[in-house]
Amino acid sequence: MSNVTLADIKANKKIETMIRHSNECLEAIGYTDHGPRHVGYVSKIAGNILEQLDFDARRVELAKIAGWVHDVGNMINRKHHGMLSSVLLLPVLSEAGMDFEEVCDVCSAIGNHEEETGQTVSDISAALIIADKVDAHKARVRLKQYNPEDIHDRVNFSIKSTSMNVDKKNRVIAIEYAMDSTSSITEFLEIYLKRMRMCERAAKYLDCTFALSFNGVRINM
Repeated sequence: MSNVTLADIKANKKIETMIRHSNECLEAIGYTDHGPRHVGYVSKIAGNILEQLDFDARRVELAKIAGWVHDVGNMINRKHHGMLSSVLLLPVLSEAGMDFEEVCDVCSAIGNHEEETGQTVSDISAALIIADKVDAHKARVRLKQYNPEDIHDRVNFSIKSTSMNVDKKNRVIAIEYAMDSTSSITEFLEIYLKRMRMCERAAKYLDCTFALSFNGVRINM
């Protein structure tokens, strides 16, 4: 069994470089942050979901690793970046010493995290999808490029805080957004509805329901 950890992956210079280049490419075309802040959040939340649901510690670690590396394909192209990430990572993770079965687990999860083409294929995949899709926050807005006419900037800027809770007893994975009047729930859903539906399917794979709330009010049932 591989003992490659998230710390090992974070220290990997090739992966560090790919994350940086991916974020720079997205900055150049006007996308929100996809650098260490975003991948760090996704890594943390993906691991926390499986940990709170009592999955094996190694599956938790692999979810964290998948979260950290899931967006490197953006350095090639935004379109199909999930599949591109998987192809890029297969040799790099193998070279890093990860067991090949685990490499396949991580890459299949990453290759399925885009809402246009992805499907939940494993526990790691489910956790990655939810963690990635719920990351809307003002910290993702690149302030030097902030454009109030851009709905993506406007929606993210309106999210002042988020809270993720995993209720193992009742099998509920819940995300709560604190949102101000900079934008609206309607605008949020204009961007995120397909992503939230994907989260619902991912939660179902984990035998859970997905609860989406804004300012204390749940909007999906």
